Amino acid sequence: MQTDTAVITDIPCLAARLPMPAPPGADRPLVILGVAASDPHVVANHLIAMHLRENGFEVVNLGACTPALAFMEAWQRHPSALAILIGSLNGHAVEDLADLAMLKRDFQVRCPIIVGGNLSVGAVKDGEEHARLIAIGVDAVLTDADDILPFLQELIAARDAVTSPAEPLRSIAP
Repeated sequence: MQTDTAVITDIPCLAARLPMPAPPGADRPLVILGVAASDPHVVANHLIAMHLRENGFEVVNLGACTPALAFMEAWQRHPSALAILIGSLNGHAVEDLADLAMLKRDFQVRCPIIVGGNLSVGAVKDGEEHARLIAIGVDAVLTDADDILPFLQELIAARDAVTSPAEPLRSIAP
């Protein structure tokens, strides 16, 4: 993926820990979507949900002001989820997700947690926003909503490469 988005992760590594694809009949990959706990902004959330649905995804949209615990509980109800997407426009993502690493461990979340939006308060950024999010348990940081779909598609391709059976060996008769 060649974009200006800061994706601080290794997609094949994330794919290796994903749950197996959803059972047959559930052919739409599922994502859990929501807005961080202190953030009431929902316009982008609804637009992202609509865009993902139009592109073949099932979306469980938790809406605005979603505590980190609610994302984990949603994952528990949907363990085949491809990813958890958390938006933040008010710049308080680090504070809102401070207990994320502990919750991921306690709930044994295997899918990646992706955060995007305005990731810090104020017009002047110190450049450490992404590192702080990764340090608290976020797996990937996207700075442009247009990069969500390509990232998820790359994650699906990597997951399928990891979970598909190896090509059978062909015997060569002497």
